[in-house]
Amino acid sequence: MNETALFLDNQGQLTHAINHLQRALTATVRVLGEDHPDTLTSRNNLAYGYKSVGDLARAVPLYEQTLADRVRVLGENHPQTLISRNNLADAYRAAGDLDRAIELFERTLSDMVQLLGEDHPLTGTVQNNLALAVAERDGVEPG
Repeated sequence: MNETALFLDNQGQLTHAINHLQRALTATVRVLGEDHPDTLTSRNNLAYGYKSVGDLARAVPLYEQTLADRVRVLGENHPQTLISRNNLADAYRAAGDLDRAIELFERTLSDMVQLLGEDHPLTGTVQNNLALAVAERDGVEPG
């Protein structure tokens, strides 16, 4: 369901994607439980779907819940936890809360460098997202 939803999202069929993501989350909770890593991934993906359609009122709380649960289940410095922190920071950026986003991106970038190194693709993603948030805050067009 998750993979189908992500495919639909890439095809621009966001409403259908969200429907699949909601069903996937319901199924993973039922089969695997609230704290299973796959359930946390499903919740993260649903938050992404909501963010994709601009429904930040739903996306942000899901990202916050997923991050808190990943910290509790996987630990503060697990790569999936850091991905959740990046995703939450990006949702804050999309919501216009740039100071909060930048602070979270900076913390995440520091932890990514320590855990995965400067040249890891995930580190580069966070670095890029931080640069976009700073440029947006400073009124600079990214180029």
